[in-house]
Amino acid sequence: LLEVNKKQRQKADNLYLTLAGLFITALVVCNLIANKFVSVDLGFYTFTLSVGVLPYPITFLITDILSEMYGRKKTSRVVLMGFAALLFTILILWLGKQFAAIESSPVSDSVYNAAFGNSQRVIFASMTAYLVAQLVDVRSFHFWKRLTNGKMLWLRNNASTMLSQLVDTTLVVGVLFYGKESFESMSGFIIDGWLFKALAAFVDTIPIYIIVWIIRRQFNLKWGQEIS
Repeated sequence: LLEVNKKQRQKADNLYLTLAGLFITALVVCNLIANKFVSVDLGFYTFTLSVGVLPYPITFLITDILSEMYGRKKTSRVVLMGFAALLFTILILWLGKQFAAIESSPVSDSVYNAAFGNSQRVIFASMTAYLVAQLVDVRSFHFWKRLTNGKMLWLRNNASTMLSQLVDTTLVVGVLFYGKESFESMSGFIIDGWLFKALAAFVDTIPIYIIVWIIRRQFNLKWGQEIS
């Protein structure tokens, strides 16, 4: 751990709050838009995905950056903050449903219910998967960090994310579609969702190296060293 001076502490706190804010924003948004399913053609393969999957890898990129720079305890705190934000989102969606739309409202009750009527169920399913998967991600990341003595960032970034994304995708699809979709359909959703997230984890290897290098340079940190 690196002890920092007062000026560096303010910079470290501001960075921590910025990353936490981005994490919670991406998390809430991906749950709100999760009801829409699309096909994403990357040329070599066409994925069938919930659009909520598209911003979701950002949350794992951020937790990996937080784990690398601030340690497991502070990263777990952000994960729990995200869980609280999802609970609050469910409350707000429920509250909005309790009041009838006025005649001139751009969004009618039917449109609101069509867009968010299933969001509470989606978020409940996602919350279960999210809490388990994010904690798996944080613990797995630090397992690989200890094992490699702070080296091989690419290994812990990819290994932790791919494992936790498999847990997350399986739990979400299982909770949402068990008893409603065939095993074959559910398997397809799981495979496509996990492959897309695994691909995203592989692609973000270069960005995480760049971001971590910039942060380390700002605080004069050695590789594997965390901000105290």
